[in-house]
Amino acid sequence: MRPADIEALVVPGHPALRGDLLLTAVTHPDLGSNSNHGSIRRVELGGGGDGTPWTHGPHDAAPAISPDGRWVAFLRTGDGEGPDGKPQVHVMAAAGGEAKRLTKLQLGAAAPVWAPDSRRLAFTARVPEAGRYGTEDADGETPEPTAEAPRRITRFDYRIDDVGFLRDRPKRLFVLDAVGALDAAELPELEPVSPDSYDVGDPVWTPDGERVVVTVPQDWDRVETDYNDLVAFPAGGGEPELLVVCHGHAEQPVFGPDGTLFFYGSSYEDGHREACNTGLYAATIEAGGPVKARRLTDIETVDIESGSGHAVPMDGEVLVAVRNRGAVELRAVPAAADAAALSDLRVLHDGHVVVRGFAADGATVVAVVATPETAGEVVVLDAIGPRVLTDYSKALRDKGLRTVEELTTTAPDGYPVHGWLVLPEGEGPHPVLRVVHGGPFAQQDWAVFDEAQVYAAAGYAVVLGNPRGSAGYGQSHGRAITFGFGTVDVDDVLALLDKALERRDLDSSRVGIMGGSYGGFMTSWVASHHPERFKAAWSERAVNAWDSMLGSSDIGYFFVDAYIGTDPEVLRDRSPLTYAADISIPFAVVHSEQDWRCPLEQAQRMFVALRRAGADAEFLLFPGEGHELSRSGRPRHRVQRFDAVLDWWSRHLA
Repeated sequence: MRPADIEALVVPGHPALRGDLLLTAVTHPDLGSNSNHGSIRRVELGGGGDGTPWTHGPHDAAPAISPDGRWVAFLRTGDGEGPDGKPQVHVMAAAGGEAKRLTKLQLGAAAPVWAPDSRRLAFTARVPEAGRYGTEDADGETPEPTAEAPRRITRFDYRIDDVGFLRDRPKRLFVLDAVGALDAAELPELEPVSPDSYDVGDPVWTPDGERVVVTVPQDWDRVETDYNDLVAFPAGGGEPELLVVCHGHAEQPVFGPDGTLFFYGSSYEDGHREACNTGLYAATIEAGGPVKARRLTDIETVDIESGSGHAVPMDGEVLVAVRNRGAVELRAVPAAADAAALSDLRVLHDGHVVVRGFAADGATVVAVVATPETAGEVVVLDAIGPRVLTDYSKALRDKGLRTVEELTTTAPDGYPVHGWLVLPEGEGPHPVLRVVHGGPFAQQDWAVFDEAQVYAAAGYAVVLGNPRGSAGYGQSHGRAITFGFGTVDVDDVLALLDKALERRDLDSSRVGIMGGSYGGFMTSWVASHHPERFKAAWSERAVNAWDSMLGSSDIGYFFVDAYIGTDPEVLRDRSPLTYAADISIPFAVVHSEQDWRCPLEQAQRMFVALRRAGADAEFLLFPGEGHELSRSGRPRHRVQRFDAVLDWWSRHLA
């Protein structure tokens, strides 16, 4: 796989299923337009090919089929009619025909959700203050972004990476008579159902169709909080009712057939707000006041991957995707469970798989599944076993994917360490790259990893793994580095590398280390504390100085306290910047101008400190990108980044 082959990374999104109608939005990077192309395809449950084009894009997403199966709602960006580059709600007949745009929202809409009556839609959308984001001000003028009025900021939570400023464009709830709007000559006039004093998220209709349940920051967002509650708004407007008081984060509510409300959540009751396993909760809604939910899954062993979509209740069970040792498995939680352990959850699909989305209708269960050879295929799960319905990754496999080998070893203290090795062609001995993932509470997984494949194709052996601090190995594994960054996690990173270097086809004299975000922190830390182990380092979008990260990062005001602490001396001691003068190997500082997660100043301070200390340092800066450049940035920037990475290692590991 070469850098430009990212165009072959064809990824289906969350599936939508009703009867025999199965839809998924398929996306891939497009270098020609320098954007991610997306269209909706119909997949035949009997399999065969990659399905029928349902829409032609170029930027279609989030299909939702009405309960009666007659209509399909979805998001389309850039149809030339709405605000430029903003997703708008469209609806088309399930039998086919042209889609009709139903919204013209200045900042676009989020994914639509059908009401039980198959007529109305609920969705959220950010609504800008007058005079901002291309809207008219009080004088009837539309100022350019640089000419907007100053922002008065009184809270920590005023912005977020990859979105921007928050307090001047609250996320509000809308309800739309979609079927009625299809025959109207004009677009409907939409009024928000929720007020502008707080954000709402993840709408779901109550079974009777009278109300819409959403997540709301606790205490109606009067002060900064990472707690959420569940509230219900009357669909026609009116005062909300507090339904469920949560003791931590809550997201993606969904109703079961008997009216039970299920949702994902992370508990903060033990005082920790970092490395919290996501569990499945259930609540029985009662009249007369809010209720407390019960946790159905074990807090230590079950960690739900919420990015794979909301839970699916069916037949006395609730389907969820669970992170487990680099896999994301599809499991079933008994609806009456009480702290059920991972071993107690029925397996629908496991192995070397990453379930990226799933849906069910009746007894039919479908999933989008990635593997070491695929970026994602649509699979039907039935009594016969998993049947793959698509072959979106054929072009990717034709590029010549390298095989992935599992590695296991132990750290110096006897702790088990798990990871992978991706080998290039040939007998070797090959130069080696130790690639460290971000997070830290995330996991390197079994899905095909474009970075490892590009580096292996260029002749490098790539070592990947999940050191302590990662997700997928139990909550205690994730919390092992709380107030201990740069300790046992370093031991695990190096232990896995040492295990790989036992092979004769790897060259222990030509080893580099690289990573982004937390992986960038690890790269900077190891380069200063163990420079003898590596020939060079590539540190990307890194945390290098906790003292300034505290104030400059969008999440710094709570992340630093939770993981590092509040003592200024400890912040300094745990900062790679403190040890910049000890870095004696060539060092690449790589960052994006619009990164608000690990802000640009983290890279600038590190680069200047390195150069002042006489280090062989370079600074690569990408314009117009945020923290997610390597995963979802502009395709040409992603290719240019790969080219720069390969150039760096060709100079230092040749």
